[in-house]
Amino acid sequence: MALQVLRAQERTPAPWKNGGGVTTEVAARPEGTGTGDFLWRVSIADVAQSGPFSVFEGVDRTITVVDGPGMALTVDGTPHVMAAPYEPFAFSGDSDTQCELLGGPIVDFNVMVRRADATARVRIVRDRVAVRPEAGTCVLAVVLKGSAALGRESIRLDRLDAALLAEGDADDIDVDGHLALVTITDRGSD
Repeated sequence: MALQVLRAQERTPAPWKNGGGVTTEVAARPEGTGTGDFLWRVSIADVAQSGPFSVFEGVDRTITVVDGPGMALTVDGTPHVMAAPYEPFAFSGDSDTQCELLGGPIVDFNVMVRRADATARVRIVRDRVAVRPEAGTCVLAVVLKGSAALGRESIRLDRLDAALLAEGDADDIDVDGHLALVTITDRGSD
């Protein structure tokens, strides 16, 4: 797979699975799959009101507040306050999850993988990072704030733009802001 640049302005918003909000897909595999049949899916959501999260059976999720005052998630009865931006929180998509906004609308970054087939690791970087996907992995780099530049290709990524790198697509990324690096590993490669 060749390096893919995924521009924010080329995305189309869609309603949440439970109808309670709007999400914009950054990338998913297989391409063109819906919320019921993806292997992995990465999206950005505008959350305007408190309420329940959609249930995704067999899916592991990682969510990160990008903009706004934060949220308190109650996952299977256990509260988790996410008041600071850029701090990923992982939980099971099978869980009963309720969201209480902490003072107004937010934007969040959401990573979902089918746990039987893949794993995902999300980390936030703020400076130069070397990206070297190993066999059976891909790395999705998404600018959450500011901008970034892929060194080898001299490609500039602005806010919410992304680059998908697979094995053989090694590159250095210069970050001026906050970049989410999502490493997705096919369980067949473990």
